[in-house]
Amino acid sequence: MKKILIPLLSLMIASKAIAQSNKVVNAFSLEQCVDYAQKNNVQVKNALLAIDAQIQTNREIGAAAYPTIGTNIGGTDYTKIPTSLLPGQFFGGAAGTFIPVQFGTKYNANYGGNFQQLLFDGQVFVALQARETSLEMQRKNAAVTEEAIKANIYKIYYQLSASKTQLNILDANIERLSKLSHDAEIMYKNGFAEKLDVDKVSVQLNNLQTEKIKANNSVAIGFMGLKMLMGMPVKDSLVLTEVINEQSLSADVLVENDFQYGIRKDYQYLNTVKKLSEYNVKRYQLSYLPTVSFSGSYSKNAQRTKFDFFEGGNWFTTSLLSLNVNLPLFNGFAREARVKRTKIELKQIENQMDALKNNIDNEMTQAKLNYISSVATVQFQKKNMQLAENVYQQTKKKFEAGTGSNTEISAAQADLVSAQNNFMNALYTALISKVDLLKASGKL
Repeated sequence: MKKILIPLLSLMIASKAIAQSNKVVNAFSLEQCVDYAQKNNVQVKNALLAIDAQIQTNREIGAAAYPTIGTNIGGTDYTKIPTSLLPGQFFGGAAGTFIPVQFGTKYNANYGGNFQQLLFDGQVFVALQARETSLEMQRKNAAVTEEAIKANIYKIYYQLSASKTQLNILDANIERLSKLSHDAEIMYKNGFAEKLDVDKVSVQLNNLQTEKIKANNSVAIGFMGLKMLMGMPVKDSLVLTEVINEQSLSADVLVENDFQYGIRKDYQYLNTVKKLSEYNVKRYQLSYLPTVSFSGSYSKNAQRTKFDFFEGGNWFTTSLLSLNVNLPLFNGFAREARVKRTKIELKQIENQMDALKNNIDNEMTQAKLNYISSVATVQFQKKNMQLAENVYQQTKKKFEAGTGSNTEISAAQADLVSAQNNFMNALYTALISKVDLLKASGKL
């Protein structure tokens, strides 16, 4: 058994060591998390790929302005030469009779080239004009996607940082209660406290330890969510280097009075969509105009009774130049319907822009009020936490001196924990309000 177990254990230890050595540890600040997501988040990567795809689409559209050139070569072997009927009266026969004859040769060959150049097409002309706007729309869409991912990363990062601080507070409270439990046990043994006092402290300590387990589980799930949002492999380790505090709120994020809607990325995107819709209207309006194209071809062909095309003989030349003008006259009112439909679609986008302006105004007002209120709440909760700390310390001294009751110190401990949690929740809420205000004002 030893001969089997020792190598097996060695293999397991070695495998674990290799796995740990392959594990990537990332210590990221908030901005580093954002930078990582902009390179690895699936939605962002696909939005950037959409830009590349639009570039290729623009190249395809631009190809309509260039001539198309082609060549052809072919050969035919008539295993049975086609038969034609000629009126018999041409050869002295009776009227109404026909004489079968065969025209042509068994072998035929040809080669040549052709080209075609579009000179004018209103719809193609507009499509060429709209290429840059189409590319700009994809860029704006990528910017909107990046902003949404950035806002979510900010919020999750702040939440995890707040949870980390709350865990530190929990550890401090557990350490404080552990000492209090130890002191209460000694006082009980010396007859200065009741067993009930010891049990009450133990219950509080157990509650805090249970709360810590839940908090650790929530933090672990939060880290997985943040890594998924960033596009980071779940197996990699992520460490947050920033700790949130009141200084995180010190940045001036209040919006100036000269706010412009054009700062917002979603407004920029919708405005680009509007421009494309205008091009669409223009495209169908120009479909009433004629299209003009120029083409030409040059070819050589030969006929043989034997397959001797490479042994000399005549090759006959055919060449042509052609100017084609196509003037659409009537197509069942389809063009008129397209123009009216695209104008309606343009009006819908204009309505969306008006609604977006109203929504931005609403977001700005709410975000500003929430931020001002939440910052004020942080200051009140900070003072409340400091008062609760002072009350607890004074109550603890009275309890240790034997002049205070366990009920008083239990209540003071509970009030302190509640005040600490309220402060962290207020700070987190204020930071989220800051992110919402930055996003609403287009500064995120």
